[in-house]
Amino acid sequence: MIETDDLHFRHGDDPVLDGVNFEAQTGEVTVIFGRNGAGKSTLLRHFNGLFEPDSGTVFVGDEPVEYDDDSLADLRMRVGLVFQNPDDQIVAPTVEQDVEFGPRNAGIDDPDRIERVLSEFDLDERTDRLCNTLSGGEKKRVSLAGVLAMEPEYVLLDEPTAGLDGDGCRTIVRFVESLTDAGITPVIATHDVGFGLTVADTVTVLEDGVIDYRGETLSQALAERYGLRNYVFETWASPAE
Repeated sequence: MIETDDLHFRHGDDPVLDGVNFEAQTGEVTVIFGRNGAGKSTLLRHFNGLFEPDSGTVFVGDEPVEYDDDSLADLRMRVGLVFQNPDDQIVAPTVEQDVEFGPRNAGIDDPDRIERVLSEFDLDERTDRLCNTLSGGEKKRVSLAGVLAMEPEYVLLDEPTAGLDGDGCRTIVRFVESLTDAGITPVIATHDVGFGLTVADTVTVLEDGVIDYRGETLSQALAERYGLRNYVFETWASPAE
């Protein structure tokens, strides 16, 4: 489980999170909806310790997050984060080097794991490709593969369908389904209601830094109230066989 208790965070003088009490149950897909600037990405970054709250507590697996170097290294083994822009995440020259970067940096030498993940994301014939020559969709797959190579307990996805076409979005839906099949708990931040409702077990709406709604689904009226887009998403919500 990932949980927060009265979480507060400011950028300078501006409050971004204002007493957030959040919960994501293990084994469920939890989707955080919110318009741009609502604080979704900031909240996600608290779950793996990239941000430290001004006050309040983050819990992962019933244990409070600690912010010393050793504790953060352990936390980031357990909680993977996929950034909205894969260029913010890719750190190595080639596809294979990038996917194996996380495990190698953690002292894990497991070529079979890397080979398996590359194959899962249809990257096994692109291992020597330079990352800066890849398309946006290919870069997204590299960033997803790099996180999955760490074999985390939780995967955080920040606006995962942003900039993707229908095929790319279907890939993300299948990826989320594969996470739950593997016993990994996804937490997703998005303002795309159609995608979110396709994959969600539980939805939360973050509005102006506070949790304004929780439920199993979201009506079109509520989506419009919160300024969310793409309520009807027929183009890829049911992936083709």
